[in-house]
Amino acid sequence: MTQSFISLAGVSRSYQAAGATFNALADVHLKIEKGDFVAIVGQSGSGKSTLLNILSGIDRPSEGSVSVAGTEVHALSESQMSKWRGDAVGIVFQFFQLLPTLTALENIMLPMDFANRWPLRERRKRALALMERLGVPRHAHKLPSAMSGGEQQRVAIARALANEPEVLLADEPTGNLDSATAQSMLELLSTLRHEGQTIVMVTHDIRAQRYASRVVTLVDGRIQ
Repeated sequence: MTQSFISLAGVSRSYQAAGATFNALADVHLKIEKGDFVAIVGQSGSGKSTLLNILSGIDRPSEGSVSVAGTEVHALSESQMSKWRGDAVGIVFQFFQLLPTLTALENIMLPMDFANRWPLRERRKRALALMERLGVPRHAHKLPSAMSGGEQQRVAIARALANEPEVLLADEPTGNLDSATAQSMLELLSTLRHEGQTIVMVTHDIRAQRYASRVVTLVDGRIQ
């Protein structure tokens, strides 16, 4: 049987706090195919962000296995994990996380510099092409403080796509945007999915269900 593009098998994550054990995830089994746009929904504390962190390698499962595009992520060393994340994963955050002292163009080039993925002479051209693709080319030389929230989020998505990641992970990408801008952001993610990008998004936004190819609901660390 062909393995799914992303596969979580028996994934659990527990933490020790105040002398007690807290189970953030419990025996999660999840398969995602290439080109899927999966929205992970659930109440606060249901384990959504923990699941996203495990998919990105930011956190590790207490039990179980995680495979992304043929890489057994749970088995990587710290140095291997860092390189894999830089090459294979793009992450979009709720609060953009753009470096305030760098221009939009410089922010997008940063992952290319860290991962040394593209020849130096090609990085600026690629960053400008991504800005054009996401509709913000005129903001190339602006600092984040000179852009609106929606513009910053588009730059953040361009940055996440800089190294042609296998998977785009989005953590509440519409949570800090007004309603109209949030809708535009969901439409953009849907367009990326139809272009072949695999997307996993954690969200409270019920509109996401209209754009995602699949919705996964977490309740108390388990898939409902």
